[in-house]
Amino acid sequence: MRRYAEVMTVPAPDDDSPTASDGLIDFVFAEVWSRPGLSRRDRRFVTLACVAAADADGPLVEHVYAALASGDVGIDEMREAVLHFAVYAGWPKASRFNIVVGAQWARVLAERGLAADEPNPLLPLTTASDPEARLRGGEESFRDINCLPFAPTRDDPYSGAGILNFVFGEVWLRPGLGHRERRLITVACVAFQDAELPIQSHVYAALKSGDVSPTEMDELALHFAAYYGWPKASRLNDAIAEQKRRIAGETAQR
Repeated sequence: MRRYAEVMTVPAPDDDSPTASDGLIDFVFAEVWSRPGLSRRDRRFVTLACVAAADADGPLVEHVYAALASGDVGIDEMREAVLHFAVYAGWPKASRFNIVVGAQWARVLAERGLAADEPNPLLPLTTASDPEARLRGGEESFRDINCLPFAPTRDDPYSGAGILNFVFGEVWLRPGLGHRERRLITVACVAFQDAELPIQSHVYAALKSGDVSPTEMDELALHFAAYYGWPKASRLNDAIAEQKRRIAGETAQR
């Protein structure tokens, strides 16, 4: 109950049902949130992706508020997390996420007696505006972030305008979040969508880059299980084991 209050910034619910007392309090907060494998801030990003994707309005409101009120996630980072989530989980779900962020930030400011903040200017972009330079930057970013020697071709709108121009030519290069935080959100997003190739590729890249250690990735799978369910987490866990073996094999061949 103390850990719940620390994480959620409000007292634990007065509910003696098995779901609340044995599940939420005794396991999710007394055990999972208390484990040392990931920081509380890291767990915020995994949790936010899960509750936003699950269309769970109550938990989404609660976790957005807690992340902002605790100071674990700043408002600019939270807004950037919404954009990154939109890329990997879809704009309709991100729309609801964005609405909740706006409402909960207004709540935090009101509780602190502060005026609404001025959002950061959207323009100019920090990435190239010239179309060819932007695509080249997207290709370089794709190779670097995915730890691969190649990038997609520009043959179709999905690969050219989407993957190269926007996802890797813009979103992954934005300064609002680091690669580590983006990895956490992305792995959670591809895991709950059962997207086999993206699960494998993003787990591999997170581990290969060193942005997420093997121990941290194992812990991510457990935290994901608590917030999105054990069946999907089992698949993620299998992918983690496979990519660990792949990276070990690559290391041994050097």
